[in-house]
Amino acid sequence: MAKTTSAPKKAAPGKKPAKKTASAGKKSPPRKSVPKKSVAKKKTVPEKRSIFRKRTIAERTVDWKTGKTFHLLRWLAIPPLLLLIIFFTFFMAGYSFTVLVCWCLIGICLFYNLADILQKKYPKPTKVVRRIFTVLLCLGLLIVGITEILIIEASFGDPKETVDYLLVLGAKVRPDGPSVSLMDRIKAARDYLNAHPDVIAIVSGGQGPDEPMTEAKCMYDQLVALGIDPARIWMEDKATSTWENMQFSLNLIEEKTGVRPEKLGILSSEYHMFRAQLFAEKCGIESVGVPAHTSRLSQMINHFMREVAGVWHYILLGGRYHD
Repeated sequence: MAKTTSAPKKAAPGKKPAKKTASAGKKSPPRKSVPKKSVAKKKTVPEKRSIFRKRTIAERTVDWKTGKTFHLLRWLAIPPLLLLIIFFTFFMAGYSFTVLVCWCLIGICLFYNLADILQKKYPKPTKVVRRIFTVLLCLGLLIVGITEILIIEASFGDPKETVDYLLVLGAKVRPDGPSVSLMDRIKAARDYLNAHPDVIAIVSGGQGPDEPMTEAKCMYDQLVALGIDPARIWMEDKATSTWENMQFSLNLIEEKTGVRPEKLGILSSEYHMFRAQLFAEKCGIESVGVPAHTSRLSQMINHFMREVAGVWHYILLGGRYHD
């Protein structure tokens, strides 16, 4: 029989026929993976920071988050505070409260800096102590802030309101004459008496151990020298505190007129108005504040800060103390 040969398959149009190779049908052995040569990474030496080099935003952010910025600022704040302490202690009189505030700020800075150092070795107890201190500090600042707002609000007074009697509170008398605070009060009393010609002034203040005369006599002499009629000035020269200023002056008015006034004008430095009105309220009389502007800015700042302590001394101890 004749062998039939199968016809070759036609390749599909568009496709080339596959070429037959000698190794067709045989599986190629798996290639061995040649390990790549490990390239040693160059060690980057951290760049040394210089205080003169301008830091990047990333570096500043890291310092801010880790507290390094605050740590540095707290150390930098201490030398100026020490200079202020030296200046107000040895070259300026009457700024003891400003010195105390500077010492408190230095103590706060040292506490937080010491806490940053101890936190690395004793993290848990340091964290607890730091939080307690921060809470107490914030509470204290809140109390001081609210008290200062009340003092500032009362410092404006109502100098245009007319009263029958004006109590002028005394201040320090120096060997060469009235102190800055006392002279400010004398000038304010002159202005008020000139604007209200029917008002009687009671100048109140005794003599301290380092004063050459009573505060009342000093104010009387100065007001007369400024053109105020002596008949309009009554002297109360025994008081040694704000509480005694109020009590003795009210007694003097009652002795001279036979009637205890229900309303009294009180003239004092603007920072002292709030506490003076607290004393008047305790005496059971209505008060009208007549503030005397403090002419020296540094003294005004010092006394506004000091007055916070005076107000809380009054609240806690009842106000019966030497001012």
